[in-house]
Amino acid sequence: MKDLSLHILDIVQNSIRAKAKLIGIEITELPKDNQLIITITDDGSGMNQEQLQRAIDPFYTSRTTRKVGLGLSLFMQNAEMTGGTFNLESALGKGTKVTAMFGLNHLDRPVMGDLVGTLLLLICSSGETDYVFKHQTPSGEFVLDTRELKQTLEDVPLNHPEVRSFLKEMLQENLEQIQISE
Repeated sequence: MKDLSLHILDIVQNSIRAKAKLIGIEITELPKDNQLIITITDDGSGMNQEQLQRAIDPFYTSRTTRKVGLGLSLFMQNAEMTGGTFNLESALGKGTKVTAMFGLNHLDRPVMGDLVGTLLLLICSSGETDYVFKHQTPSGEFVLDTRELKQTLEDVPLNHPEVRSFLKEMLQENLEQIQISE
């Protein structure tokens, strides 16, 4: 995958397939430590030890529609190519946590890509799934919790055109304020 937002989308789609009701997406930029950390957590069905060990094998997938599962293995490879690390934790019935640490300024680090578009797609097509998105940089922090949005909007769906427009503008403005690095 050419950018990190697509990795995030792919992993979150795995969480949705695992019937997650709450998915956390956290991005932390630490320029002084030359680190970009992406953590995705979910409360989905989780994996047993055998599935966990096989999950990063590109020739293993639990899906029946294709015979390869490149998402996690490519995410891991991209992190490790920048001198970073990758960690995958999971427990049956409790969920999964994926953490990738990238060398922030490394030449091989994929760009962030269209993070606003990815988040908007996930939030507006969420159905029963809620998201907590958090992005931290030395310039500040932005947090968005769809549970709070739904409570504020009451009966207005998140995919309503006016809400979608508002969300897009809010995401863009807040992420620009904390200076997303590329």
